[in-house]
Amino acid sequence: MGDIIFNFVQSTGIYNIIVNWGDYWQQVVMILIACILLYLAISKGFEPLLLVPIAFGMILTNLPLAGLMAEPETLIKFHAIENQEMAIKAQQGIFNVDFITKFPGGLLNYLFKGDELGIFPPLIFMGVGAMTDFGPLIANPKSLLLGAAAQFGIFFTFIGAIILGFDAQAASSIGIIGGADGPTAIFLATKLKPELLGPIAVAAYSYMALVPIIQPPIMKVLTTKEEREIQMEQLRPVSKKEKIIFPILVTILVSLILPPAATLIGMLMLGNLFRECGVTDRLSKTATNELINIVTIFLGLSVGATAKGENFLVWETIKIFALGVIAFGIGTASGVLLAKLLNKFLKKPINPLIGAAGVSAVPMAARVANKVGQEENPSNFLLMHAMGPNVSGVIGSAVAAGVLLSLFG
Repeated sequence: MGDIIFNFVQSTGIYNIIVNWGDYWQQVVMILIACILLYLAISKGFEPLLLVPIAFGMILTNLPLAGLMAEPETLIKFHAIENQEMAIKAQQGIFNVDFITKFPGGLLNYLFKGDELGIFPPLIFMGVGAMTDFGPLIANPKSLLLGAAAQFGIFFTFIGAIILGFDAQAASSIGIIGGADGPTAIFLATKLKPELLGPIAVAAYSYMALVPIIQPPIMKVLTTKEEREIQMEQLRPVSKKEKIIFPILVTILVSLILPPAATLIGMLMLGNLFRECGVTDRLSKTATNELINIVTIFLGLSVGATAKGENFLVWETIKIFALGVIAFGIGTASGVLLAKLLNKFLKKPINPLIGAAGVSAVPMAARVANKVGQEENPSNFLLMHAMGPNVSGVIGSAVAAGVLLSLFG
């Protein structure tokens, strides 16, 4: 009886942490970090739909002996050599074998295949397209310039990563964090640098969740009180025909110019076409509710599960997070500065705050721009104006990913 109890104690995670602290301290640190993220998500409301599954995935993957991200273990059974032909094949290195699965692998390892194979990110894009009104972008084409300017952070950080010693594939994957677009970051990393997928994905989604903290100080430093108070005229109405033609036209043009971007752009525009065409209500509702919610759960859990202590708490990860926040900050600043520049030539000035929404965190960045504007002028409603650059940023980050895939894929 004593042996049974002792064997049970030895099989617990608590025993292994105490006895083998040197092997498990990193997992303990990651669990504490995950608890902090859960606190921010639940108590402070920092994008709980993203942070809760990501943080919980971090906890699950770092539990000692749980094996939720373990790879399947396979045994190889060699057949006996029964004849001359099999003997010859054996000499040539060709064996008659059976593959027997000893351990099927952890649950999160299988969910992670959706990230690894590039399945989840395009499905998220479909849901985003179905939830998003492209009308503000169509009504104000200047928004495209602001969304494009915000992508400058991607290419600036690409250069910075090269200087720090990363190769072109890794630098591309790190730079895309500046677009504040988690699905695009995952999609590009799986294509160019799969071994960095964990820190890149967690960094991208963490910065998306922290948009309300990171962006306002940058916006306020780069603008005056008078600029933040600028009120913009109501956007023109956009016809149904325009809204139907737009996703079809964008898909064709972007895909012909940048074929690697076709997957993300195509799914984004397909979702939007479901929304606008008026004959696919059931598909639109599925894409905006059941589908995107299910994929968000799986994506968040599997992204968090890549943050294993022994792989995550390394100097390379720290550099990725530092470069990521620089990329995000530069993207925010670029959109604001371009808006200020445009105001020197426009008869009707635009509020520079909407330039910060050029990063593709939809609709978080647009809401932040609206909130900062209302702090200066409570009657100033910038949300719909900010949605133009915000939607443009989603398209821009997908295009930037296509460019990087074309150059370094």
